[in-house]
Amino acid sequence: MIAMALARRLTTAAGTLAGVAIVVFVLLRIVPGDPVAMMISPGASASDVAALRAHYGLDGSLLSQFGIWLKALLSGDLGVSISLRRSVMEVLLERLPATLELCIAALELAALVGGTVALIGTVWRNSWVEDLIDAVNGLLLAVPDFVWALALALLLGVLWPVLPLSGRLNPGVASGMVTPFFWTESLLRLRSDVFWDLCRHLVLPVLALGLPLGAVIARVLKGSLVEAMAQDYVLLAKLKGMSELRLVLQEALGNAVGPTLALTGVQFTFLVGGTVITERIFAYPGIGNMAIDAVINRDLPLIQGLVLVFAVIFIVVNMLVDFLQLVFNPRLRHG
Repeated sequence: MIAMALARRLTTAAGTLAGVAIVVFVLLRIVPGDPVAMMISPGASASDVAALRAHYGLDGSLLSQFGIWLKALLSGDLGVSISLRRSVMEVLLERLPATLELCIAALELAALVGGTVALIGTVWRNSWVEDLIDAVNGLLLAVPDFVWALALALLLGVLWPVLPLSGRLNPGVASGMVTPFFWTESLLRLRSDVFWDLCRHLVLPVLALGLPLGAVIARVLKGSLVEAMAQDYVLLAKLKGMSELRLVLQEALGNAVGPTLALTGVQFTFLVGGTVITERIFAYPGIGNMAIDAVINRDLPLIQGLVLVFAVIFIVVNMLVDFLQLVFNPRLRHG
């Protein structure tokens, strides 16, 4: 049954990815604007424009263009970026690790802060502590992540300049790094200078992305915990003399974490999309920052590659969430 469920999910994922590819391909070619016109010099002749359009495969019909692009896509070729003059796959593999490191760090912060706040709010429910937590959560949820990014940049980068405002790593420190996965490589090679410089550059964007997500996790998890604390099995354990904290951690948390995992998976995909503005504010060299440049330059191959990457991340995260729910919820595992 597990193999059948996995095969069903993979089939659904393939259909979703195919649908995304078709929709994006068609939409990018019917919106106003000509990418070739943005590349060509003002004095270029009509033959030069035609040659450039033929070079990038934009001279055929929509159906023929899609056939050429699909054939290349199935062979792992996403085309050549019009604005960067480089392979789209090469550019994405170069930039994607930076965004993944940022999103994973933001998710870790959100899970730590949100989980801790939810536990505190549940243990001290019906008190001023819960009221304070709900008020702070409401503030964090009401303010968008890019506003937090601007506020943090102004506070900790301008008024009190203790953290770097832009970039991922100082150029002098980055020398000698072999892969674009700076965080993992610095730990494996014991490059503490790279690790700490990377952490300093990540603090501001991670806070901007992680705090709103942490508020979402705190609110959902606290609601699930409070509901679980009213169940009969928890009340029975309380009669046996268990402390409030032990009741929350040992009895209620296991059944309350399922809805939180599902929502966190969905929010993580939104978090990846939210990096577009945050990376731009902090000049962070990830795929989010690059997506803005690709749209401005009407770089069709690069935009298509970026959207497919976002779609793959969405599919993988949702499959991972389903797996984690099976791990944490025995009723789903044996159902």
